[in-house]
Amino acid sequence: MHRALPSRAVRGLADRLCGAKPATRATTGRRTVLVTGAASGLGLALVRRFAARGDEVLATDRAATLEEGILPDGVAYRRLDVTCDGDWAATRAWVLERFGHLDLLVNNAGVAVGGRIDVSTPADWERVVAVNLLGVARGCHAFASVFTAQRAGHVVMTASLAGLVHGPQMAAYSATKAGVVAIGEALRYELAPWDVRVSVICPSFFRTGLAASLDGADVEAERTAARLIAEAPRSADEVAERALAGIDAGRPLILTDRDGHLLFWTKRLLRPAYDAALLAAGRRAAREPAPTETVPTAAAREPSPTAAGPRPGLTEASR
Repeated sequence: MHRALPSRAVRGLADRLCGAKPATRATTGRRTVLVTGAASGLGLALVRRFAARGDEVLATDRAATLEEGILPDGVAYRRLDVTCDGDWAATRAWVLERFGHLDLLVNNAGVAVGGRIDVSTPADWERVVAVNLLGVARGCHAFASVFTAQRAGHVVMTASLAGLVHGPQMAAYSATKAGVVAIGEALRYELAPWDVRVSVICPSFFRTGLAASLDGADVEAERTAARLIAEAPRSADEVAERALAGIDAGRPLILTDRDGHLLFWTKRLLRPAYDAALLAAGRRAAREPAPTETVPTAAAREPSPTAAGPRPGLTEASR
């Protein structure tokens, strides 16, 4: 069993290495906030925390309306499909008319997909890229000029530990989340001259409704992913609390749980141990049954003595 990590010390080291800024009035006063994917899961948990602190919040999701009581009193709601340029343009116009500015954009909307590379289809890839990666890019494109004109603001993106730690049977999902991490790092430097902050949230598995979005071709892999989500040791509320602390601290990279810290630093400081763990995970995954119409013989999926990797997915985030 691993000994408990000295979380404050680890966070302090991570903040210094990542260049986190101390909280200022912009991060602690009453803010105007836009959250995508806000109807459930992490998005809803964040909305409730922002509202409880007195922030002025616009919650968005794909549904035309939400049932009464889902959102806290005083929170505005608009339909926003993050894959639609027209929806982003209309939301930007609404924000500027209603608020006059925006302090915090939380690009949180996302979908899940799991699957082996030879079983997942191009359609699976296109769907997850459209929402998880291009949805974030569209949000940043829509509001970057608002933030630079203000010379202030904070862009937050929900990625995943899968964006930092790339286990087997998660290529499509991990690629999109790694892309979000890359967008976050690039924009951190690009928008810094205008005093605009950028943070990327990278949670490990947590209990959320994200499994409902699993709709790929690799049924076996997605069944395992759904189980890992359902049995995760932490809730969306717990992740939201830690994410909000990271946002307030201005951390560029926000790891919300012990699993994330352990894997993140193992990959960087103890690469042989990291590789050994994922190679073992790959071997376990290789022993899972594959659809006969995709792989004609069991021998075709038999791992070699040096083959690798885990059950689908080490990580999970969004919604």
